[in-house]
Amino acid sequence: MRIEEFNALSDADVATALRACVGIDSWVNALASGRPYADTDQLLDAGRAQAVGWAPAEVEAALADHPRIGERAAPDSATAAHSQREQAGVDPADAGLAERLRDGNARYEERFDRIYLVRAKGRTGSEMLALLEERLENDPATELAVTRHQLGEIALLRLADLLETEPAEATS
Repeated sequence: MRIEEFNALSDADVATALRACVGIDSWVNALASGRPYADTDQLLDAGRAQAVGWAPAEVEAALADHPRIGERAAPDSATAAHSQREQAGVDPADAGLAERLRDGNARYEERFDRIYLVRAKGRTGSEMLALLEERLENDPATELAVTRHQLGEIALLRLADLLETEPAEATS
């Protein structure tokens, strides 16, 4: 959709579109109330600025709508279509990789008490597994910051997809 179409959406429709990018109400409300945007870059910049300030509780709540790496989202999930495209780098026929991802996901959840989240778009299953292994070495505070950053990257990529553009850079 073009930025003019985004700006013209009803409040309910823009909230639905933004919530499919990330389920964080403060982000959805800030971007919705910031309309109209002059161009897509202005909207993406606003999204990036909002993502940096996400509280730990917001990040934790947003993870509920994300499937584990190597799994598929529930079909009725707000983000199911996004997740399926983003995880295209995970070959479902690679049983060995699937087992290693299941094991890594379980170890991650045991250590951090939440799902492992990584920007999957453009990454192979092996790359995501390697990142999982690296992140298992993080302390809880560092890992929460990494998770927030990854969630921000995902949200911006989804927002860019909504507007059919590419974000200039990831969140900080």
